[in-house]
This record gives sequence, structure tokens and C-alpha cells, in this order.
Amino acid sequence: MMKVPSLRSHIHFTDSNPPLFSVNSIPLNFMSKIPIAILGATGMVGQRMVERLQNHPLFTIRYLGASFRSAGKVYQEACTWRLSGLCPSTVSQMTVGLCDVDQIPSECKIVFSALDSSVAGAIEIEHANAGRYVVSNASNHRMRADVPLVIPEVNPEALTLLDTQPTAGAILTNPNCCAIPLALSLAPLQALGQIESCVVSTWQAVSGAGYPGESAWDMVGTVHPHAGNEEEKLAIEPCKILDTQFPISARCVRVPVADGHLLSVQVKISENPTPAQAMTAWADWNLRPSTLPSSPRPLFILHQERSRPSPRLDINLGEGMAISIGRVEVCPVMGLKYFVLAHNTIRGAAGAAIANAELLIERGYVHANR
Repeated sequence: MMKVPSLRSHIHFTDSNPPLFSVNSIPLNFMSKIPIAILGATGMVGQRMVERLQNHPLFTIRYLGASFRSAGKVYQEACTWRLSGLCPSTVSQMTVGLCDVDQIPSECKIVFSALDSSVAGAIEIEHANAGRYVVSNASNHRMRADVPLVIPEVNPEALTLLDTQPTAGAILTNPNCCAIPLALSLAPLQALGQIESCVVSTWQAVSGAGYPGESAWDMVGTVHPHAGNEEEKLAIEPCKILDTQFPISARCVRVPVADGHLLSVQVKISENPTPAQAMTAWADWNLRPSTLPSSPRPLFILHQERSRPSPRLDINLGEGMAISIGRVEVCPVMGLKYFVLAHNTIRGAAGAAIANAELLIERGYVHANR
């Protein structure tokens, strides 16, 4: 069922706290829900997956997997719930199991991986070998030539790489939590000219480090220049998503904000588009149709106030899946500069993986009756 897009330009977003999946939430072909498993269900991203899947129109949670420390406990005891509200009653009394292939019910053809990259690689391959579609938030397989690195609103055609994988099932990955808003914001600009280079600086929320994440000593009253490999991911992943090559210089900093990654982007484009042309390109992209329940309408929230986008005010727009863009200006060095904001554990992680799983259904890789 194709949803007719709105014809507004979407400069402002005025809905206040809509319920999850109120946007484009009609199930594809009204199919029965597909049972899924979540691996790493007790962690920060795993909790976001539970939160967003508990009432999802296409999926139903059948299995929760975690480490041996959590296995055998009911979910609300195994999981220290860190999100707002209570642990969802639909899963609170489910018994947590291990992430082993033979533990997961056979009807779970889709497995969501919220596993840490230190353990995700081998486990995900085992599940793909067993015939399951692994929808992964981990970084282990993102740059494999036969693994799609997908943002559904940008490169859904990359899903065809699944057909080249040598396993009975397949692995599908979403990008890094900052690569997603960067690639999303750059995709419409490609229509204005060839992207020649990009400089990006990030102010990343502490939730991006999981729980307990960064120490209070590192974060209270200061900022923490990122010690991990975020800069390397941000320098290479957008080019795979956009199917092009250009240099990206990235600097990543952790800041004392709970949720929301803010990026400052300076980009050099061959035709040197104006800020007004860039705004039009993003507004036009909003008119593209989508049938995916997790794809927000509008996708891009375009702010005119100089104080926006703001993590406190804007991260939950579009149920956490929208991208906020503001301060679009002429850059005297690169040509164009702007700020872009995304909710790091929703659009940048759990929500991104769920949208990719929805794409699996839309493209016919998984069916409810199989």
C-alpha cells in the first residue's frame, strides 16, 4: 500500500509527542506479524530495540538473547532498564536465553543484533549460516564487499548484495550512529553537484558509549575528545552508502548530553550550491514516498532559528527517526556549511536496524508465512 506524501515544504514540525509508529504504520499487505529475536537485548541499543519492537506493526518479539550472566533470568531482572518509563510488560517476564544458534526458535527468521563488536562478528556469521537474516547494529561486517550498509531512504538498492553472500541466510548492517545523519544529509546534495570533500565535527551524547559508558570524571564539567575509532568509521562509511568516493576529515568529541549526536558539516560541492538550493534539495527529498513504518514524514526537519537544531528540543522529532538540519550558510572555505542532528540510539542505532528489517519485508526477502 503506497502512502501518498504530503506536499508541504516541511520547514517546521509541530506535532507533539506522537505515539510510536503513528507515521506510515499500516502493515505491508496487512500481513501477520513476523517473530523475531534480539541478541544483546539487555544493553542500551537492545533496550531501544525492545522499546520500539514491542508494539511494531510487522514484528513480534519471540526471543531475547544476552550473555551467560543474564541467561535464565526474566528480562526485567536481567536488564537494568535505562529508558524512560518502566520495562515493557510485554517482555518483562520473558526468560532471557543465550545468543547460541540452537537456542533461538526456528520461526525466528530475522535476528536483530545489538551485540558489542567484540563478540558480534562470529555470532552473526553463525546465525547467517543457519539460514537467518541478521540485521546488525555492530560494525564488524559493515565494510565487507558483499554486506549491504543500508539507510532505506538513501540506498535501498544495496539490499541486492544479500544475494551474493555465501550463507544460507545473510547479514544486513546499518551504519555508524554519526555516519547515518551525515550520509542522509549529503544524499540530497548530490543532485546539486559532485561532492568533492567534507569536514565534519561531532558532539556525541554519552548514551553512544552504552552503559555505564564514559566515567563521570571524563564528562562532568568537560568534554572528552573521542578515544575510540568513531573518526575512522565516519571517514569511510558514508562513501559506501552514497556509492562514491571523496575525502572526509572527521573529529569526534563526547559531550555531557544524554541523547543526540550533533554534527557540524562543511562540504565542498562542484557546482557550489547556495544555502537556499540546499534547503530546497532537502525539502524536495521529503516528498519521496515511503511505505516503511519507521521512515518518518517528513524525514528532514529544516530549522530557521539560529539556536536549532538542539539535542534537548529536537532529538525526538519524527519519533526519533527524523533528521534536523539548521544554520545552513555559506562556508568561505568549503562552500556550504550546516548543522545536522540525530537521535543516536534510535535513528543512529535501534531504529535504523528496524527500518532495515522493514525493508527486508518490503523487498520480499522474508515473508510471514514462511
